[in-house]
Amino acid sequence: MKLLKPAWVHHNGKPIFSVDIHPDGTKFATGGQGEDSGKVVIWNMPPVVREEDEKNEAIPKMLCQMDNHLACVNCVRWSNNGLYLASGGDDKLIMLWKRAAYIGPSNVFGSSSKLANVEQWRCVSILRSHTGDVMDLAWSPHDAWLSSCSIDNTVVIWNALKFPEIIATLRGHSGLVKGLTWDPVGKYIASQADDRSLKVWRTMDWQLETNITKPFDECAGTTHVLRLSWSPDGHYLVSAHAMNNSGPTAQIIERDGWKTNMDFVGHRKAVTVVKFNPKIFKKKPRNGSSNKPSCPYCCCAVGSKDRSLSVWLTCLKRPLVVIHELFDKSIMDISWTLTGLGLLVCSMDGTVAFLDFSQEELGDPLTEEEKNMIHQKTYGKSLAITTEQQLSTTIIENPEMLKYQQQQKELQEQKNAVGSRELMPPKVANMLNGESLEDIRKNLLKKQIETRTADGRRRITPFCIAQLDTGDFSTAFFNSVPITGALPSSVLSSHINQPQPSSDSNAAKSVSSKLTQDPPPATAKSAEDIPNKDGPSITSTSTAIPTSTQLLTSPSRIEPMKALDSRFTERSKATPGTAPISSAARQSDLERSKEQVLSKDLKLREVQESSSDSEEKIPASKISSLSKRKNDTEGEVVEKKKKGRPRKETKHTPVTTASQAIPSIEKEVSRVAAPLVVFKLPTPAPKKAFNIQVSTEPAMYIEVENEVPTVTGWKLSRLKCMREGKQWDTLLTSRILTAAGSCDLVSVACEERTVSVFSASGRRLLPAILLQSPISTLHCASHFVMALLATATLSVWDAKKQSVLVKDESLITILSGNDTTITQSLLTHHGVPVVTLSNGKSYCFNTSLCTWNLISDKQDSLVQCADYRSCLTSQEAMLCSGPLATVQGCGINAGRQAARLSSMPHVLQRGTTLAYLENQVAAAMTLKSSQEYRHWLLIYTRYLVNEGYEPRLRELCKDLLGPVHSSSSSQWESTVLGLRKRELLKEMLPVIGQNLRFQRLFTEYQDQLDLLKDK
Repeated sequence: MKLLKPAWVHHNGKPIFSVDIHPDGTKFATGGQGEDSGKVVIWNMPPVVREEDEKNEAIPKMLCQMDNHLACVNCVRWSNNGLYLASGGDDKLIMLWKRAAYIGPSNVFGSSSKLANVEQWRCVSILRSHTGDVMDLAWSPHDAWLSSCSIDNTVVIWNALKFPEIIATLRGHSGLVKGLTWDPVGKYIASQADDRSLKVWRTMDWQLETNITKPFDECAGTTHVLRLSWSPDGHYLVSAHAMNNSGPTAQIIERDGWKTNMDFVGHRKAVTVVKFNPKIFKKKPRNGSSNKPSCPYCCCAVGSKDRSLSVWLTCLKRPLVVIHELFDKSIMDISWTLTGLGLLVCSMDGTVAFLDFSQEELGDPLTEEEKNMIHQKTYGKSLAITTEQQLSTTIIENPEMLKYQQQQKELQEQKNAVGSRELMPPKVANMLNGESLEDIRKNLLKKQIETRTADGRRRITPFCIAQLDTGDFSTAFFNSVPITGALPSSVLSSHINQPQPSSDSNAAKSVSSKLTQDPPPATAKSAEDIPNKDGPSITSTSTAIPTSTQLLTSPSRIEPMKALDSRFTERSKATPGTAPISSAARQSDLERSKEQVLSKDLKLREVQESSSDSEEKIPASKISSLSKRKNDTEGEVVEKKKKGRPRKETKHTPVTTASQAIPSIEKEVSRVAAPLVVFKLPTPAPKKAFNIQVSTEPAMYIEVENEVPTVTGWKLSRLKCMREGKQWDTLLTSRILTAAGSCDLVSVACEERTVSVFSASGRRLLPAILLQSPISTLHCASHFVMALLATATLSVWDAKKQSVLVKDESLITILSGNDTTITQSLLTHHGVPVVTLSNGKSYCFNTSLCTWNLISDKQDSLVQCADYRSCLTSQEAMLCSGPLATVQGCGINAGRQAARLSSMPHVLQRGTTLAYLENQVAAAMTLKSSQEYRHWLLIYTRYLVNEGYEPRLRELCKDLLGPVHSSSSSQWESTVLGLRKRELLKEMLPVIGQNLRFQRLFTEYQDQLDLLKDK
């Protein structure tokens, strides 16, 4: 065991009340007292664990400091998936922190310039319910709930999937509640308070299961915290601050009958904190001993006010280790690493200590599968079991599935029997047309084609060379399976055993051939040697490919390098946009004709660039987002682009085979000769790596890493998506310029002018879409994808139905005037594209009418003059959210200039307000925003009733009621935007009834609705 006390972990001499290690072990958080507020600090773990990292000044020690709490922080806890950090303090608040997209280092507020935040963590939610100091927090084992306790004598259960919703408030303690712990299988939650009791609550109905008081009857005095803990096997619950024969103990409570017959004895003062190791251990078999399996046991650390720490194993009667006078003041909190071998302890004296154990000291930890098997054998199915590895043990709920499973098992057994018989015959020689594959390979190498680029560089065209052995990779494997850094071995074997005919280019084949010829170089850096420049990342849990067949370096630590284009060849600097022709039967005249086309293309591009100087004086579009945190329920907004000169795009010349050479060149000449485009929007510049936050609930991030090197030297681009702790990744051959996503899909635009669309789980939904020009902006909302191109054309696709909603629609119609630019673009939840211009006007494209509709104009006098304040019943009416509110701005005040418009004639005031409200109803209808349509329709109805517009009111009621007697000739639709019209009429009638002038109208339509109801 090693004991370390890193002096650099401190709160400037102030107490540290809580510590918690991140699940991935790369960082830890401390909470305590700041200068004049509560302080939460996130620290880097490697400098604590390794001395060389501590001495390396390039490795940061402090990652982020947050001073948002108004008073002392008593507890910090990471969620089990590592996405959230919860902190609670004396300000009665619970703050949920989440890592934000990297925007560069920022200084800690009020500090010198040397103290900088390496990571950006922002508060995504503040939970308010407690009326006293928050003392302890605990996440449920499946991250569905967050529990908090306070000196207000209550325990609050929060819905972690839908903050700030409260599931239950547990009342029963008569003293300050100072500790919480969850049963590892999710059945119970236990709390301990100053009322000398420990209560266990059921999670099924949130009622009290048992109340334990006997071990605490002799307790005198109080401790700052009472952090109790449940063993990982669920058998034992260990409390803090118990007494036995006037001596302080940590009481062991057995789950079976809640018996209190055992305790941890030895501390001289009250026990403040108990923490079980998350791992279950088994003894290491000694040499010469029997192979009889040992009984699993748990490990527990106990901290006390006597400033000492003890570590116990449940298989031993005495503690494994006791460290006296570890601190100058009481121990406040303990946290284990997820590996079970590291232990962090914090004290009220403002310091922390790290204990590093070895497996020889603690034992061999059980795997998660073995741990879950213990849970299942003991308690049935655990609520904590949610990983894919345990899906095979899930109960089958219907006979059809049971029958199918049995059939699949029988088929698998038959395949295994056939496969074993096929292995018997001797190996067949690798011959092709009487010639060995080795001779073919040598001849092909002699006939390799060598070309030279314009700058004199030599280029060798890759060939597909047949394999000598039959058991390794096949080209069909590369063409059918996305190349990832870590593939399940089952997937690998299934694709190797079932080769498919390949139709890909020689580039993909060359990867296969090169892998079979050349083993990976021994000098290649391992995953641990490559520095992680993008911070911690979640690694895949699937089985990795063996080293001999590894395609990529580790997905978690890859140093970005220069990317390759889709042909896997180095791009020529002298002739950007060109690519070598990869064909086995190349002709010299084809090369000459190709070079002529390229030279024409370059000359024409120079003409375009010189003629676009006047265009570049126009301000570049600023595609901005109202908020990155906005959920994509109604729309998704892209981030703001930087002002400046538009980046000049280099168009790639298509590569053809010899059989298609002449026709394709003619097409290329005709394409190059296309007329120049006047409107040019800015395009995103290639980056080595970037990430995007898609939504906060559910938490979803997209990470892009371009120029990922492979073992063979090729460079690819990696797309990684993380959602609520789960992640998937895929690889693309071209550099990714921009990405977008929604809860249903993820889309990326590549440098080759292609758009790829993937499902929420990473499955490709359709082949790459080739765009007419480079991408400017990409959006996703629901299952819709929108692409705004540099040539000011817009397209929207429905990925679910695989159909087009808007096809290459030009924005020239709305971009009137040289000074007009695009400031914002948006795609609604229903696939309606919205574009906001610099002149304050916003347009949406109506797919039914195939027209651009004006939905908002900030310079519109109707907006300034409308006064409908009397029609708003409550403040909630102004909180209606949706695409219309996003475009217009949520803070539109009714009658902002009403005070100055007092001199306006009432007739004119009525007219402007009526016109404005009708515009709002029509705009919400066009945007297909049902909630906003209902919101504005009710306001419009109230205004018609207040001002006495009977004809319009009657017409509106008539449309909503529809025909009383159904007929085949009727074209009346019973719903509008998914809302039932007659239900809307029911909401309107009470409003109409408020004005006695319309009592006949009210009675007429009320009777009609009653008649329809009786029918």
